[in-house]
Amino acid sequence: MIHVGALPGTPLSTLSLTQIEKAALKEAKLYASCGVDSIMLENMHDIPYMKGYVGPEIVASLAIICRSIRDSVKIPLGLQVLAGANKQALAVAHAADFNFIRVEGFAFAHFADEGLIESCAAELLRFRKAISAEKIQVWADIKKKHSSHAITADVSIAETAHAAEFMCADTVIVTGSATGVEPNLNEVISVKDAVSIPVYLGSGITHKNIGSFKGKADGFIIGSEFKKEGNWKNSVDTKRVNRFMGALKSS
Repeated sequence: MIHVGALPGTPLSTLSLTQIEKAALKEAKLYASCGVDSIMLENMHDIPYMKGYVGPEIVASLAIICRSIRDSVKIPLGLQVLAGANKQALAVAHAADFNFIRVEGFAFAHFADEGLIESCAAELLRFRKAISAEKIQVWADIKKKHSSHAITADVSIAETAHAAEFMCADTVIVTGSATGVEPNLNEVISVKDAVSIPVYLGSGITHKNIGSFKGKADGFIIGSEFKKEGNWKNSVDTKRVNRFMGALKSS
């Protein structure tokens, strides 16, 4: 996971677009050299997040950054645009020749700190068809972290995963309750049993617990574990990346 620096126009922005691009490109090359299978970009420093939409300045900035990375690394690439700006993410991914997007609010609804996030599957997939971007996969979060799921408390995470598959998601993502918190192992197993599409884990996986989750899911999205001091806000620490990759191979 590359947490792109705060983009122009956002409250925490201090760097030029060129500086942000160079930092993201450096991390992408480092990850690729360490043997990761794929890289995902996310505008996590754009705090506080818009809900379901970002402006043209964000779309333009991400398109430049993503295209630069695509021209430099050959492994699969993905993008998430917070919070729930899924059509914008798809447009950028299509322009930059990326392989997938991570989507929140794909099936059912939940309350995040940005407010109510509603299902986007029907609109998003029609937009994907309209711009001839069907090759870009949709990886859908289910019962997403940092959110209240009280309004769907009577719908299990397995049924949520089944619904996402029914609504044509390519992959479902299971997380813990917050960034850096590992998923519930029993929930992971129930989701894996409920769907035929890949199941990825999207938070809290470390070199210490990878042995417990390997074989229970099809892939792992790693952010905090790869950063200095295990903090997502910091830059990538090569030693931590290599330590995790070694634990993954040996587990």
